Amino acid sequence: MSTVTSPVEPSRQSTLASNFSEDAVPEHDPNTTAGLLAQRLQAWKHAVGYLEEYVEAVEKIHRTSSKEYEKVLKTISKPLREGEHFDQSLGGVAGFFENMRVNTQALINTNAETEKSIKGSVLPVLERLHKEIKHKAKELAHGAEKGAKEVEKARNTTQKHIELLGQHTAAFESSGGKHTPADDPYVIQRGVLHRLNKQVQEENNQRNDLIAVQSNFQEFEAHVITTVQQAMEAFNSFAGGQALKVQALYADMLGAAQRIPPDFEWKNFVKRSGDKLVDPAEGPRTVEAIQFPNQHHGSTKALIEGSLERKSRNKLSWGYSTGYYVVTPAKFLHEFKDDDNYRADPKPELSIYLPEAVIGVPAGEKFNVKGKDKSGGLGGKMAGTSELSFKAHSPAEAQKWFEVIKKAAEAGVGTPTVPSPAEDVKVNPVEAAAAPAVTGVTEEKPKPVVAVPAATTSTAAEAKAQEAGVTPAAAAGPADEKAAVKA
Repeated sequence: MSTVTSPVEPSRQSTLASNFSEDAVPEHDPNTTAGLLAQRLQAWKHAVGYLEEYVEAVEKIHRTSSKEYEKVLKTISKPLREGEHFDQSLGGVAGFFENMRVNTQALINTNAETEKSIKGSVLPVLERLHKEIKHKAKELAHGAEKGAKEVEKARNTTQKHIELLGQHTAAFESSGGKHTPADDPYVIQRGVLHRLNKQVQEENNQRNDLIAVQSNFQEFEAHVITTVQQAMEAFNSFAGGQALKVQALYADMLGAAQRIPPDFEWKNFVKRSGDKLVDPAEGPRTVEAIQFPNQHHGSTKALIEGSLERKSRNKLSWGYSTGYYVVTPAKFLHEFKDDDNYRADPKPELSIYLPEAVIGVPAGEKFNVKGKDKSGGLGGKMAGTSELSFKAHSPAEAQKWFEVIKKAAEAGVGTPTVPSPAEDVKVNPVEAAAAPAVTGVTEEKPKPVVAVPAATTSTAAEAKAQEAGVTPAAAAGPADEKAAVKA
């Protein structure tokens, strides 16, 4: 069923800045959340890096200590001078020095073993953890950057179309509403909804990705802390065995690390920066809930819209095809495939500027409109000016369309209306041109060929032409066509 919408009083937009919509195109940077999480990964990477440097320094100390104890051992490696003055059995001075040599060698060995253990068992754990954090940061940067670029691109496209709508709605008010089909605010407004739908899809895709990343962050940070705890435990077992005092110090560091709950850092992070994170409980955005400038401007509201059947302009074709038709305040009769704004960009298949068209009075549920297709499509360029035959759902519906179309056409200069011929009655352009009293065409602009009912009698050639679905003018031949044009 068609819908008649009363035009809303337009409100003039004073500046281009007023066409910016914080609802349709939010100022919130799509990189904010991802950037914050990337900084957090950077902090974790540095923290693990600091721990790596510390363990490496301790490992170097043990390597250096092993070499230094070798120097110490050299001081007592030679037998005692005048050793014969001392008893060589155990428990004596010679045995004491031998014990020193054994223990010093043990110090060399234990430092070397500790250095190798730290280097082979502790540092690789931290290095792998460091690489994991860097890899996760790289994944986040790649995914977030790609998603943010798509959102930014979609938002820019939407904003440009909203600004275009603002320009043409303002032009509609100042110029009296005469536009090309592509500049019709109704068409542009539908284009805004199409681009806004794509933008919302990109925003929701990025939102879902960020929610998944946030949910994974808590688990990943628990893994980081657990790995650090494991590394510190191994480090303590190697380095802490050097002496009780050193062991106590390293145990204290281990205890400090073990006292950190796996989710302690994440929970406090959420408390500090929760306003910059995506709220999983908040619903996704929808096109229906978004408001944007000039969304309800009078020029964007159809005077009447709905489905009609139209006979093909190809005279050899039979039957009708259904389409979605709209009469806009810009005085265009647009044809669309359907009323879906989201699946594809809603560009008119056919656009007739009504003030330059000839409007036929309904005959039952049928009525005609004769005009030139200005949609810019290939079909309109080839067809030129043609008479379009429409069929509504009922005679009342046809009358309603006729009244709205006529009113829109009368806003132009001198638009005639004539009775629409029945489907099987053909029109003679020569007779139509000779009936100015019926057409009422003014002299303010070139007179279109007016469609009027043909005479009840016809020649045999005309009868054959009617049976073949061809108008008498087409069947009359070149000579008759020239006469019709001359008349």
